[in-house]
Amino acid sequence: MEAPTLDSMMEHHRFPDDHISLLLLLLYSPIGLFLLLLRIFIGAHIFLVSCVLPDSVRRFLMRIMTSVLGVFTSVSEPHVRDKSVKIYISNHRTYFDHNVVSLITSCASPSVSCPPGFLCWARGFLELGTPGSRAQLKESLKHYLSQTGSPPLLLFPEEETTNGKKGLLNFSSWAFSLSDSVQPLALHVQRPLISPMVTGCPWVMELFWMLFIPFTIYQVRWLPPVFRYPKESDEEFSSRVQKLMALSMGIIGTRHTAVDRAEHLKRIRHESPTPAASVSSSTADSRMVQRVKEVLPQVPLSVIHKDLARTKCVDTTITNLLEGRVPFVSEEESCGRSEASVMSNRPTKSVYKGFGRRPQDRHLSLQERKEALYECARRRYLDKFGSLGTEEEEAQC
Repeated sequence: MEAPTLDSMMEHHRFPDDHISLLLLLLYSPIGLFLLLLRIFIGAHIFLVSCVLPDSVRRFLMRIMTSVLGVFTSVSEPHVRDKSVKIYISNHRTYFDHNVVSLITSCASPSVSCPPGFLCWARGFLELGTPGSRAQLKESLKHYLSQTGSPPLLLFPEEETTNGKKGLLNFSSWAFSLSDSVQPLALHVQRPLISPMVTGCPWVMELFWMLFIPFTIYQVRWLPPVFRYPKESDEEFSSRVQKLMALSMGIIGTRHTAVDRAEHLKRIRHESPTPAASVSSSTADSRMVQRVKEVLPQVPLSVIHKDLARTKCVDTTITNLLEGRVPFVSEEESCGRSEASVMSNRPTKSVYKGFGRRPQDRHLSLQERKEALYECARRRYLDKFGSLGTEEEEAQC
């Protein structure tokens, strides 16, 4: 089976494509806004209660109280869970996966990016000091596991969220260097009308959408524990667990990493300009096409447009056309009746129709032909725009 692309593993659109779902969402909006305000008020009280209750009582009450916020959890295969295993491995779907799993079982999840402080603690992360290198993180986690009575660690070796539909990101091996046994769990998230998670959206915005929508269902399925083979490296161990989890979820374990995902998002943002930038770019493209057309009037506009879209430079496009790298059918146009026009027509004709038959045609070098063509364009600009046209041409590229 072919490995999925990074783009297919991410969710870029929150709203549905079909008109019926959009209409239902629009009709639901007043109710959603009311629920949002009500749940913010209730959520503040739930947070205060969770701060003072002991862990055993807190999980039971929090699971009931979070249902008021529209978060429901279901667990399958609970008998598979091995209480002796100290490392839980899960796929990563939303910013709140660790909060949901902690409602089911006692566990702690470290944050590899959130600095210690009130926000880190309020979001339910395990505080391990200032985030440093992976070596420092592993040492801190090993020290945590060595403490008597410490809850198991819940780790997300993908390190970034995916839509859970096509594949898993490559598992980072550091999570498997902490123990010789891990307990995988598969996490599925469902939500009506909108996507459960949009890639690149801040966690605060995702929280608002969670409180706005009627409900969100988290389904947790425990998988059998996995033990390290003799002499099996961390990389081999992580790869084997990834494949087992992907197989149980009906998707593919890929080699795409969290770094690849970040680079892909940067590329998407770079290639998606704002509307104002698009208008400016369109205006600039029209001017560039006109410049090339002034120099090479016999070249069709469609050919110029196509090559400029690739090169983004007038001089490079002219060079490609002169050297015959871009084939085209010449239009019946003349460059002018002046001496510079005659000089430009002669080398251009020889370039596009092969080597000239006469020695004087072949004698002209590429640079001489370009200079002749540029001189033709300058004369045309001077005739049309005066000195302004010359200044604009010199500023090109």
